[in-house]
Amino acid sequence: MIATDLKTGAVYKENARPLLVLKYSHIKTSRGSANVRVRVRDLIDGHVLEKSYISGDKVEAADVYRKNAQYLYHDASGYVFMDPETYVQFQIPEDLLEEQQSYLLEGEEVSVLYFEGNPVSVDLPNNMVFEVEYTEPGFRGNTVTNVLKDATMTTGLVVKVPPFIKIGDTIRVDTRTGEYVSKA
Repeated sequence: MIATDLKTGAVYKENARPLLVLKYSHIKTSRGSANVRVRVRDLIDGHVLEKSYISGDKVEAADVYRKNAQYLYHDASGYVFMDPETYVQFQIPEDLLEEQQSYLLEGEEVSVLYFEGNPVSVDLPNNMVFEVEYTEPGFRGNTVTNVLKDATMTTGLVVKVPPFIKIGDTIRVDTRTGEYVSKA
């Protein structure tokens, strides 16, 4: 595998650690060779790193696969998931799911990324539906401009929403950006 194959979402291995590409950019200067810059997350400890490669550099492909699982609950040792085919339960530590934890809903189906047989990351659906637990009431007359207010979901996630959203409403949220999409 060469460095130009490292598109967003690709997983490769460096120093025996799996790295997930979060952002990819190909930079060509007028002189010299092209460079590939990637922002990656180490799937073992969750650290985000910036890496740079010459476009012809070789990188090692990682032994990864994805499998569907159902999120069950959270306890002191981590997040518990279940394989829907075998009903086997497994845990993923909290530090590996820092960014995704406020999107996890009990009973929700997610895609789990495995590295060398061990679960290391969770891929969420692009859009998910949440119930608004708390938000300030909207004020009449705030319809001329694009005014947004904070709304707290049942999972603790805070999203900017339009003024017509009220407590108890269900809304669709983009899990990649954390932004309000529509009323569900």
